[in-house]
Amino acid sequence: MSWIEHPLILHGTKVLLVPMEESHFPELLEATKIEIIWTYMPVPANDKDALLASLVEAVAGREGGNQYPFVVVDKATRKIIGSTRFIKLQQEFRNLEIGWTWYLPEYWGKGFNDECKLLMLTYCFEVLNTIRVQIVANEKNMRSRKAIERIGGRFEGVLRNKVIRYDGKRSSAYYSIIDEEWPDVKLNLEHLVIGKSA
Repeated sequence: MSWIEHPLILHGTKVLLVPMEESHFPELLEATKIEIIWTYMPVPANDKDALLASLVEAVAGREGGNQYPFVVVDKATRKIIGSTRFIKLQQEFRNLEIGWTWYLPEYWGKGFNDECKLLMLTYCFEVLNTIRVQIVANEKNMRSRKAIERIGGRFEGVLRNKVIRYDGKRSSAYYSIIDEEWPDVKLNLEHLVIGKSA
């Protein structure tokens, strides 16, 4: 049995997190035209076949119980504005990773990521009873790293030459939030979300 009960829809004020389905693929593939999104992602912007394969793998991974992919929907426009996933699900150890997160550039810095993380982390710590949620970024991706730190992720270190991607060797910066930290992290996220909504 999967740790996450399907279908899982997370409702926010500005966003909906909806389970990714094949019907979403055409709109997600449109995002490959915006190359800046894919600078630090595992697949290159100009390789639609690789992105499509990653989407197929995500849906199959949900069915296999080892990940749960979402599309991020702007509630005001009903437009898909990004995607994110629960990955590396380890129910026996009550931990997982949030990854494969991206948004259309016009939504950067406007509170959408804050609300998505509040929804996801609340589900993790208050429904799944996780004791650890991990978030990983490319060491060079300072925009993402600052966003992780802003929401309360605690820096654990860099694993050097962790993977080889299409553009060469990559080192990964690891962050986490643990259960003891969650009340303070939640309060911070709620303030961030309220601030962007005001």
